[in-house]
Amino acid sequence: MVRRIFLLGLFVSVLVSAYYLLKEMGIMAIVTDVDRLRVWVLALGYWGPVMLIALMAIAIIINPIPSAPIALAAGAAYGHTWGTVYVVAGAVTGAMGAFWIARLLGYELMVRLFGKRLRLGWLGSQNILMGMVLVSRLIPFLSFDLVSYGAGLTSIKTWRFALATLAGLIPMSFLLAHFGGELTTSSLEQALGTVLILGGLTLAPVIVTMLVKWHRRREIDRINLSGKSTAGR
Repeated sequence: MVRRIFLLGLFVSVLVSAYYLLKEMGIMAIVTDVDRLRVWVLALGYWGPVMLIALMAIAIIINPIPSAPIALAAGAAYGHTWGTVYVVAGAVTGAMGAFWIARLLGYELMVRLFGKRLRLGWLGSQNILMGMVLVSRLIPFLSFDLVSYGAGLTSIKTWRFALATLAGLIPMSFLLAHFGGELTTSSLEQALGTVLILGGLTLAPVIVTMLVKWHRRREIDRINLSGKSTAGR
């Protein structure tokens, strides 16, 4: 267990160091500027898509690096279709990387701390875990990075995580790549606003479902309590 904690601390230190190194080298300034990033990747020729995929993967693994400008630059440089392909490829790669980092470094610690409770109840349901990952990918104000790391600390199967991530990524990636391709007429604020609206529409039925289940549970509890009171008389 001590070895796992040491490796976890070492990994966090490497991430922090990598972030500040990228910042000092000026790469962060390029990544956060859609126009500069578009010009840069186009100047790389055939290596441009590879760089975009790598940057997207790194942005997922290193949380402070924003991924939205990279997705917009992909659309601006390569259009809707190929931009979406590159964004999805990079995001899935980064998500799987974060997932396996958490699984290898943190899952055993979680099992030792919480024991069998980690595998029981709703947290042990593969269908529910897969559904949670899928919904989280459709809600932009939930951290993509933290969801990927968090999923690695659960018992969800790798193929379920990958499938849910891929299915949830495609619509958001297409929207960002689309707005990136239309940067001459659409601003970053408009793109993010549209994505947030879509995320809100996705979240609404989830909230309604949760409220309905909560209300039903309260009704069942009330009926059970009434039945016990009647039996006590």
